[in-house]
Amino acid sequence: MALSMRERERFLAEPHIGALSVVERPDRAPLTVPIWYQYTPGGELWVRTGPDSRKAQAIRTAGRFSLMVQRTDPTVRYVSVEGPVTRTEPDSRERSWEMAARYLPQGKVADFVEFDHAQLGEHVAIYMQPQHWVSADLGPA
Repeated sequence: MALSMRERERFLAEPHIGALSVVERPDRAPLTVPIWYQYTPGGELWVRTGPDSRKAQAIRTAGRFSLMVQRTDPTVRYVSVEGPVTRTEPDSRERSWEMAARYLPQGKVADFVEFDHAQLGEHVAIYMQPQHWVSADLGPA
């Protein structure tokens, strides 16, 4: 059964690992990679990545991407969104902290942010406005 707009927005706002998909080349299937993301109901969805990563380059070229999130317990449920890139901004320590705090236990956030900035290099935040939604709750697993 499809989810209501409120249900799918609330589900997307939960900290799931996303599967980001973007057309990289017209002669191949989309590039699909796992990624952390941030979303507030009614707003833009955003991800962080290196400015020269494959996904960033593909997103710049395509101008849009999709993201699918799912869970299997207590029921099988998923939400997929697709839409245009609305902006790309330089990353910040605050965005790094916000994203890490969404996914990691509180005691590990500071160490991750330090590692992120010392070892993973420059990032950008890519924002997308969800336009097209597909969702379902398939009942008990």
